[in-house]
Amino acid sequence: MSRPPEGFASRVVRWQASHGRSSLPWQNTRDPYRVWLSEVMLQQTQVSTVLGYYARFLARFPDVTALAAAHTDDVMGLWSGLGYYSRARHLHRCAQEVVARFGGRFPETAAQLQSLPGIGRSTAAAIAAFCFHERSAILDGNVKRVLTRVLGYGEDLAMAANERRLWEMAEQLLPEQPSDMPAYTQALMDLGATVCLPRRAQCEACPVAGDCAARRAGEPLAYPVKSRKLQRSSATLWLLWCVNPQGQVWLLKRPARGIWAGLFCLPVFETEADLVAACPEAVQGEHGAAFKHVLTHRDLHLHPVRVVTPTGPVGEGRWVGAGDWPALGLPAPIRSLLAGERG
Repeated sequence: MSRPPEGFASRVVRWQASHGRSSLPWQNTRDPYRVWLSEVMLQQTQVSTVLGYYARFLARFPDVTALAAAHTDDVMGLWSGLGYYSRARHLHRCAQEVVARFGGRFPETAAQLQSLPGIGRSTAAAIAAFCFHERSAILDGNVKRVLTRVLGYGEDLAMAANERRLWEMAEQLLPEQPSDMPAYTQALMDLGATVCLPRRAQCEACPVAGDCAARRAGEPLAYPVKSRKLQRSSATLWLLWCVNPQGQVWLLKRPARGIWAGLFCLPVFETEADLVAACPEAVQGEHGAAFKHVLTHRDLHLHPVRVVTPTGPVGEGRWVGAGDWPALGLPAPIRSLLAGERG
């Protein structure tokens, strides 16, 4: 592993000024609410997907006080389709704590920010750096890739001790001037998102290519090292799609834990027999084409059965009209099914 390169921070700050991204709607602001919202939305989600959600969220909830006062169903409804719904639940709880504990003002240090729901170490550092110029290092997935390549840090990041060491090294690379922190933090994000890519290291465009240990060794794609891989699983689920003569659909709210927690959904069953037991009319129902929905750890094989019936199935739930369900928090595959995007 190489020693931390001298002048690293100043080079990436200069690069950011001329080559980095600067037109995204959450940039060029010191409003911690907007920075926090963008950081949460961008976790495991592409910028192009986030743009529309970010604008709609701000239009509906322009500040943390408005978000804190919102009903959970309204928050989940606006988040619907963005995925990773625990982010939305944490977002809402975090807003409520900011109001309750800090009088509606975000705390100004990464340590205090990290005490809030859904704000981890890297997100806390990003908010503190962008909004309050705190010298605090971020270390999201993109930045881990940039730093492990530059430093030639080949230790297995699946081990907590090795990741802690990388955090220490990231802190050592920070610029001396707090005023450089926004540009420096943005530069690392931009390098990871546009230049130092997972399957293609565009070293010719990198401002620190001359310092990069991985490039000198001719193996930038060997970094970062993380031995523990996600174990994928699969499940087959049956969806009971009940429609009454008025065109309303039967929806229920999912439990607070488990798949699609807290969202409105068609009734879900593990077997076709369970589905028929809840709605005997399903024996004559229309079996739609099965389709696969991919989650982070699991592939869901979904089998919709559409039934026209004047009475709802056994269990909790309610009829919801076509003018109302689009505003509810619905899992993406259920939304696409109801919208006719799946046959």
